[in-house]
Amino acid sequence: MDQVLAVDIGGTKSAVALVDREGTVHARDEVPTAGTDGEDLFANLVGLAERVRGDVPVVACGVGCGGPMGPGGELVSPLNITQWRDFPLRERLRSSLGIPVHVDNDAKALALGEGWRGAARGEADYLAMVVSTGVGGGVVLDGRLLDGASGNAGHIGHVNAVPDGRRCACGAHGCLEAEASGTAIAAVTGMSPREASLEVRRRTGTLVGRAVGSIASLLDLQLACVAGSVALGF
Repeated sequence: MDQVLAVDIGGTKSAVALVDREGTVHARDEVPTAGTDGEDLFANLVGLAERVRGDVPVVACGVGCGGPMGPGGELVSPLNITQWRDFPLRERLRSSLGIPVHVDNDAKALALGEGWRGAARGEADYLAMVVSTGVGGGVVLDGRLLDGASGNAGHIGHVNAVPDGRRCACGAHGCLEAEASGTAIAAVTGMSPREASLEVRRRTGTLVGRAVGSIASLLDLQLACVAGSVALGF
């Protein structure tokens, strides 16, 4: 049975899995993302992919990475991975692994996954959202994933959540990511999200809920799938 490498690149850790056409995970491993420079991060990612692949024939590699990124994922500049700016991830991975590589926003990949094997099976109109080191989203309307003009549609992390709020890595103030992400919680409280007080958890949930409600009303969505270490850790 054909198998592929599934790669998730996050601000805290990066994971690689070996997955078949039915969505069954046959192997999985991860490495830290933080604390390495851009080239070391890439080398660690390739090494991880090679270990997970082993001697299994793999037909392709799919990568979910934070945005923003250029069309087709050719150049990535994830706000939560400052080591990479206009990094040619797709071509570098294709060259290193010797197989076709597809790169897209991690939350858009989540949206497809939830529709295929997860909580959104059978749904045609929904939002999938990651609340983790950063905050991202992907939107499916009429059964089709929205891309947008630059491929970054659905990025709910950069809707305004708090007028004149904290400065975001994107340069704006009060973005949901700057107020409700794991990075934001740690910066404001000095604690990890798992250690956050009930007050902080309530505020985070309220901000995320308002953003989800606004997007759902705007697009007439029927479902929101919320994932990520902060959301699940609470």
